Amino acid sequence: MEKRVYNFSPGPATLPLKVLEEAQRDLLALPGLGVSALEISHRCPWFDKVLEETEANLRELLKIPANFKVLFLQGGSRLQFSMVPMNLLQEGKAAEYVVTGSWSKMALDEAKKFGTAKATYDAKATNYDRLPTAGDLKVDEGASYAYFTSNETIQGVQFLDEPKTGSLPLVCDASSDFLCRPLPMDRYGLIYSCAQKNSGPAGVTTVIIRDDLLGRSTDKLPTMMNYALYAKEKSLLNTPPVFSIYIMMLVTRWLKNDIGGLDKMLAHNKKKAAQLYDVIDASGGFYTGHAQKADRSLMNVTFKLPDDEKQKAFLKGAESRGLHYLPGHRSVGGIRASIYNAMPIEGVQLLADWMKEFQKGA
Repeated sequence: MEKRVYNFSPGPATLPLKVLEEAQRDLLALPGLGVSALEISHRCPWFDKVLEETEANLRELLKIPANFKVLFLQGGSRLQFSMVPMNLLQEGKAAEYVVTGSWSKMALDEAKKFGTAKATYDAKATNYDRLPTAGDLKVDEGASYAYFTSNETIQGVQFLDEPKTGSLPLVCDASSDFLCRPLPMDRYGLIYSCAQKNSGPAGVTTVIIRDDLLGRSTDKLPTMMNYALYAKEKSLLNTPPVFSIYIMMLVTRWLKNDIGGLDKMLAHNKKKAAQLYDVIDASGGFYTGHAQKADRSLMNVTFKLPDDEKQKAFLKGAESRGLHYLPGHRSVGGIRASIYNAMPIEGVQLLADWMKEFQKGA
C-alpha cells in the first residue's frame, strides 16, 4: 500500500483514518447485504437508516432545535449561492452580505442576479485580511436576510462569533469550518456546508434551515432549487449522493464517539492552529501571516516567506517530509496549511518543526 502523506489541501481534504478504514472494510460488500455502498439503492432500508443516523448525529453535535430541517443536497456551495436568494430573497426587499473574502464575494455577485443584494461590509481594500468589528456592520432591519461566510479558505480569516446583524435571518456558508465548533443555532436562519472539508467527501451539501423560512420557497422555483420540496421529500427528491452521506455518517460518529463532541473538537483545533501561528509570530518577520491576528482561521493558516525562491525551497523540503498540498491560492500567494478537523496533530507538529528548521537554515 502507498504510504499516506499529510494532506494540507483546502479541499477535498483529509478524512479521519478510522473512517477510511471502516469504509474500506465494507467497500466491496456491506455486512449482510452483499453489495457496496457505492452501488446500493437509495430506496432501501439500509439507506433509510443512514439518513436517519446522519441527521440524528448532526442534531446531537450541533444541538439543532426541532424547528429546523436538515437537508442533504448536491451541487456544493456554488449552487447554494443561487439557491439562497432564489428561496429567501423577498420581493421589494434587499439582502445584506458581509463580504470578507473570495467566497462571500462570489455569493454576493450571484445573489444580484435574483434581486437586490448589497455588501453591508466589504474588506476588499485590505485584500480581505480582516473581519468587521461591531461598529462596521450597519444592516437594513427590513432586509430579507443577512449572509456571511464563516471561514474564508483563501484568505484565512474566520468568524468564531456570529456577526451582529440584528433580527434578520442569518444565513451562513459554513462549508470550510462546519462541525469545527459548537454553534448557537438560535442565531441562525439557514446554514449550509459542502462536505469536502470537515464532514465527508465531495458530493453532498448539508442545509440546515429554520421551518418558517421554508414558506418563502414558491412553486415558481425549479423543482431542484426548492428547499421546501427537499424538506417535504426528506432529501429524496432525486437520487441523493448515497456514498457521500454514508461517509458523513461515519465522520459524525467519529466526532461523537472518538473526539467527544464539538467542544473538544474546538479545543483540539485551537491547539493545532496555535502550533503554526506561534512559529509565525516568533519568526521575526521571516514568516508573515495574511490575516490579522484577531481574525485568524483555525482551519486555513495562510502565510508568506521572504521571496519566491525561498518559498519554492520550502515547498520542496516540505514534500520530502510528507507534507503535501501547501501552496497558497493564486490571489493571495504564499503558503496555505489547511488543518481541518481530521488533520492529525502529528502532521501539524511536523510542519511547525519544518518551518523552524527552514528558517534556521535560510
